[in-house]
Amino acid sequence: MNSQNGQYAVEIRDTSVFYGPRKAVNHVSIPINRNRITAFIGPSGCGKSTVLRTINRMNDLIPGARIEGEVCFRGQNIYGPDIDPVEIRRRIGMVFQRPNPFPKSIYENLAYGPRVLGIRDRRLLDQIVEQSLRQAALWDEVKDDLKKSGLTLSGGQQQRLCIARALAVEPEVILMDEPCSALDPIATQYIEILMKKLVEDYSIVIVTHNMQQAMRVSDYTAFFTTDESRIGELVEFDRTEKVFSSPADQRTADYIAGRFG
Repeated sequence: MNSQNGQYAVEIRDTSVFYGPRKAVNHVSIPINRNRITAFIGPSGCGKSTVLRTINRMNDLIPGARIEGEVCFRGQNIYGPDIDPVEIRRRIGMVFQRPNPFPKSIYENLAYGPRVLGIRDRRLLDQIVEQSLRQAALWDEVKDDLKKSGLTLSGGQQQRLCIARALAVEPEVILMDEPCSALDPIATQYIEILMKKLVEDYSIVIVTHNMQQAMRVSDYTAFFTTDESRIGELVEFDRTEKVFSSPADQRTADYIAGRFG
């Protein structure tokens, strides 16, 4: 793919998503700023997770899904005919709502992706495993137990392992779909601190139902609606401070205040 250019890590341009005949996302345009955290908020069913999945072509894996519009990364539309979706998913990693470690050792969870990319040198794999675990603030907790199954870790540790696994293949963008919804407050705090650290090197997009979390961690916020006639429409996108302190749309104000959703 072309070298990176422009001020945005990713740019969603007039994008609509359909599941069969049903439109789930309606003409959404959002610039994802580099080395910033962008939060997608809105009530259940508003399309925020669907938009997130358009950014690395995860919707391709859903039967009947199709997209209109463009999602541009490194100067190209990732839905172009010559684009390899597997390469897109390497460069734009995904962390899911519930931790999903492979049923393998901690080490093999981290080495799996680099091996798929053709890395066989054990010393290099060791370096990647250690670096990724350090980036995910997990190395000191597991460095003496790398042969243990990733499934033996606590929920919060498993989620940091999944973040480390995404980092091991050197992405540029990290997508997080409600990464703390299954975690307790302490584990959630660990993940939030980690996000603030990772954004120095990566661009992050997070879907969250937690308004306080969006305010704590994000630089920009996008609010989506589920109005009967406007399902999957972007209502407002701006700096997080602006969205939460003086929203431009009454629907945003009502949602933030807990009057619906």
